[in-house]
Amino acid sequence: MDWLEQLNQIKSEGGSCVLVSIVQVRGHAPREAGAKMVVSSSNMSSNMFSSVSGSVGGGNLEQMCIVKARGMLERGGPKTELLTVPLTLKNTGPYGVQCCGGEVTLTLEHFNFSKPQVAIFGAGHVGLALARVLSTLPIEILLVDSRADIFSPPPSSDDTTKATLNYINKPFPEYPEQVVNQLKPGSSAVILTHDHAEDLAILEQCLRRPDLAYIGLIGSSVKWIHFSEQLGAVGFTDLDLGRVTTPIGVPGVRGKTPEVIAIAVAAQLLERMELLE
Repeated sequence: MDWLEQLNQIKSEGGSCVLVSIVQVRGHAPREAGAKMVVSSSNMSSNMFSSVSGSVGGGNLEQMCIVKARGMLERGGPKTELLTVPLTLKNTGPYGVQCCGGEVTLTLEHFNFSKPQVAIFGAGHVGLALARVLSTLPIEILLVDSRADIFSPPPSSDDTTKATLNYINKPFPEYPEQVVNQLKPGSSAVILTHDHAEDLAILEQCLRRPDLAYIGLIGSSVKWIHFSEQLGAVGFTDLDLGRVTTPIGVPGVRGKTPEVIAIAVAAQLLERMELLE
């Protein structure tokens, strides 16, 4: 598989990778300008070639690029890095010496094709409206509801949500809070079910996930006072409760129709996501 096929495959799988390209060669070098290599995070291992497609010249130069690329993948950035490497006896690299005599300049470009994940707990009017708004963006949406017949037939099958939503009410129809454990790190959860007891159970499970980017709870200040007291009684601290956004939506939006709430919440979610940069 060449570098372009590998890049397209990683994109289709929603993975991440670093594209290493030679942009300039001065003097003698093992590869010409335009040579490329892909380092992927999907199957990295101790074997230096296992996660690599293409080549920028082998030896110290290539291994140095692989190590830098893996560092970018582990840290999540930077998005682009410029690297100039002399290929002379005086430049003793950590992975050997190349004495071609020239100098190579490369770019390392970090591509992250993964979609942020948003779990919407509650497929009522607001939940469906929020799903429709978010479905216009590159976001993975989980629409979760405990009511057995809520997705039979799937709601609004003729709208834009048809191809982008994952409807979940099995295998946890009675305990939707268990879906929280399935969420990817960095996901967002919006809680707006038909049952306040269910809201509380889901919220408690969300607070046990320190890696969630956003936890939003619909409701009044009175509802939050009651929830805070109950969560505090089982050991959650003020710092824990501070992770909850309630009321949900960007401040200043006063409308209470499902569509208005959905747009306000979607805007708030975008503030928390590294999306559409």
